[in-house]
Amino acid sequence: CTKTSQSMWCLGLSLANFICLLWILLLPVTVAQAEGIQIKSVSMAAVEQGYEISIDSEIALNATLEQALEKGIVLYFVTKFSLIDSRWYWLYDEVARGKLRIGLRYYALTRQYHLNHAAFSQSFNTLTEALQALGQLRNYSLTVKYDLKQDVDYIASLRIWLDLTRMPKPFQVEALGSSKWDLSSDKLEWRMKLPTPEQSFQMKGH
Repeated sequence: CTKTSQSMWCLGLSLANFICLLWILLLPVTVAQAEGIQIKSVSMAAVEQGYEISIDSEIALNATLEQALEKGIVLYFVTKFSLIDSRWYWLYDEVARGKLRIGLRYYALTRQYHLNHAAFSQSFNTLTEALQALGQLRNYSLTVKYDLKQDVDYIASLRIWLDLTRMPKPFQVEALGSSKWDLSSDKLEWRMKLPTPEQSFQMKGH
């Protein structure tokens, strides 16, 4: 072999090693981004009965939570939306709210995943399908505590999280101080006026 061919071979080997090292360094970042809850969008509409919200989010479990599912542990996810009169924000007195808790469970006998709520129950063949359905909330009615006005500024907040208080006590103890069990979205907060029947409110998550 000539010196030129040897140099080209060494250069190719170094480049391959560099690409391999770069891939290894980026891999943990990719995995970290794949876990958690991210709110994509939220909308609010005026209906005859009051107001309804719809939410799109992405929910991804880590290996610890998937193993808990396989052991028969039910994972409860809570979605909470609050509406507060900005004039009384310091009191944090909700004028309207929506709070929904849905359980995710795996049945080894049928190899299916189930979403359970007091008003509905759904079954899925894969965890991916179950999580996609879990992240899509449609036309959920808000509970209105006080009279709402169209010309008032309100502060809305939204958060989705894994409710560890509903898990068996041994798992609650294990979850204390462990990031493996901490699954929550960022708390979104924004100012808004109430939507009209002609025009609904929509916001993209961030």
